Amino acid sequence: MAALNGRRILLGVTGGIAAFKAAALTSLLVKEGAEVRVVMTENATKFVAPLTFQTLSGNPVHIDMFSPHLWQPEHVSLADWSELFVIAPATANVIGKLANGIADDLLTTVALAASCPLLIAPAMNDNMWRHPAVQANLKTLEERGAFIIPPGYGRLACGREGRGRMAEPEVIVEAIGMALTPKDLEGVNVLVTAGPTREYIDPIRFVTNRSSGKMGFALARAARDRGARVKLITGPTPLPPPPFIPTVRVETAEEMREAVLEGFEEADVVIMAAAVADFRPEEALPLKLKKDQVSELNLKLVPTPDILAELGKRKGDRILVGFAAETDRLIENALQKLRSKNLDLIVANNVLEPGAGFESDTNIVTLIDGTGKAERLPLMSKYEVAHKVLDRVAAMLKGDARKG
Repeated sequence: MAALNGRRILLGVTGGIAAFKAAALTSLLVKEGAEVRVVMTENATKFVAPLTFQTLSGNPVHIDMFSPHLWQPEHVSLADWSELFVIAPATANVIGKLANGIADDLLTTVALAASCPLLIAPAMNDNMWRHPAVQANLKTLEERGAFIIPPGYGRLACGREGRGRMAEPEVIVEAIGMALTPKDLEGVNVLVTAGPTREYIDPIRFVTNRSSGKMGFALARAARDRGARVKLITGPTPLPPPPFIPTVRVETAEEMREAVLEGFEEADVVIMAAAVADFRPEEALPLKLKKDQVSELNLKLVPTPDILAELGKRKGDRILVGFAAETDRLIENALQKLRSKNLDLIVANNVLEPGAGFESDTNIVTLIDGTGKAERLPLMSKYEVAHKVLDRVAAMLKGDARKG
């Protein structure tokens, strides 16, 4: 995630069993290029040794409120250094202290001194999580601008099933990326489609394509990170839904059409990255077709609804972005699609080009705007491509660039 490269992140670790997940979080942040410093409560050191975090972060771990080695108060220096302060895990005790302005150790004192964004990942027993005092404290912190990363549901340290597990490190990394990304799309409603569709021959077999959904998911994440209200509609894909994004799963082209039209009215921007099947079997058999029942199988295919063309006819003031996955005559085919579907921008790529095909984490695309002007981008991650697309969208929303 490019948003974290070189960013200064302060990680607060409090005294709960989920402290072991904070070690994995540290490792992920460092892998993303962030500089991480860790401040621990005394109780946290009883769960995970400070040496663990020192080794993973490459920086000293801060515990003592009155370090004799520093001329400047440590809570001030850490607060001034950090671009973002994330507390993971955050116990009910620390949440209560933060909500009531109590600063009786280094971690809570840093929290009072810091002016950077504060992210809190609670972790506790399910009864504690539901307690009115805890919920009131969380509401107070949210009202002051803190972002609460909700805990997950599952097996707890006490052996019960319930809500209270600290969010997974990968989810917390996503939340950190959101917090550190400039919000130039704040308040904009963005509808994104992703993945393939399945057009059934019988209950077992179907016609589909190689789309993985990675490009559409990257677009949804990037739009979310830039402050947009995002809705993602995806065909069948093994990718987990991006955190903090309402996601609708569909299978067929007709189901995709219905879901898109339902979300279309409230959308300001529609980005159609899904690879919707162009054809479907004329008839889907109700039972599995046995091999010994036929000597050969001839399928009659009929066109599926052209969702993009339908949107182009009724888009009004909305910005409509399409994709063109081609194997030849890239610019010519993409331009024809741009004009026939009434698009504002089309993202074209040659799927035969190394690094630009289906299922890849990278892409090589050409952006073509309504005037026909083409800009070829070099090989980059799909998340980086998503931001390039959204740069164009943001400019269009400012009213100065349906020209490109």
